[in-house]
Amino acid sequence: MSAGRILVVRGGAIGDFILTLPVFAALRAQFPGARIEVLGYPHIAGLAHAGGLVDEVRSIEARSLAGFFARNGNLDESLQEYFAQFAVILSYLYDPDAIFQTNVARCSKAQFIAGPHRPDELAEIHATEVFLKPLERLAIFGADPIPKLTLPEKQKTDPGTISLAAHPGSGSPEKNWPEEKWRELLVKLGGISKLRLVLVGGEAEGDRLARLSGELSKEQLELVHNQPLPQLASRLAACDGFIGHDSGITHLAAAM
Repeated sequence: MSAGRILVVRGGAIGDFILTLPVFAALRAQFPGARIEVLGYPHIAGLAHAGGLVDEVRSIEARSLAGFFARNGNLDESLQEYFAQFAVILSYLYDPDAIFQTNVARCSKAQFIAGPHRPDELAEIHATEVFLKPLERLAIFGADPIPKLTLPEKQKTDPGTISLAAHPGSGSPEKNWPEEKWRELLVKLGGISKLRLVLVGGEAEGDRLARLSGELSKEQLELVHNQPLPQLASRLAACDGFIGHDSGITHLAAAM
């Protein structure tokens, strides 16, 4: 396939999407003339678009998609036309009864490849390699499994200053280091004269960020709260280091 259209259906949280970035990179490398699109959450999948890995993002939360998740569902006409445009549809949706796959086949002749929505945590295979495995059906072998994201513009930092980003949250409180430990660490780091601390958080960390930022001087602290992911990614790319839990933002920082 030197040209055509490829659709990747990918829901999940930020970390799940970041771990799927090697799939988009492998498709782009193998089929440079193809148009690659994503059906997913725009606020997350927009990262791949900003990084030039995909050409378009469409929302998986559209109400008109509901029929595709119901057995013998009533399929929206415009979406039938949409799915019919693709030569390959690669889906990472949880679809144990193949309901979505069957409904797509009612309106599209695309080669449908069903991938895992999550890796087997008991298997000794990294998640990125699990997500790459379905690409073997497209004769893609040995793709780079390391998630990488390059944005066209990176935020600049002041010369002579070391920037350290810290994200004191995650999607699960059980993963989080105690707030008191974060406070001790940040206060200690605040004693380093040329260090600029970039404190990162989303909606869930609002109160925690407010409490922790109160321990630091405003001249040394940069608060990055609830920023769109592409903007946050650019800021993380300009940092010299990152401290965080097992979270989507940590995966994003590593990819940058």
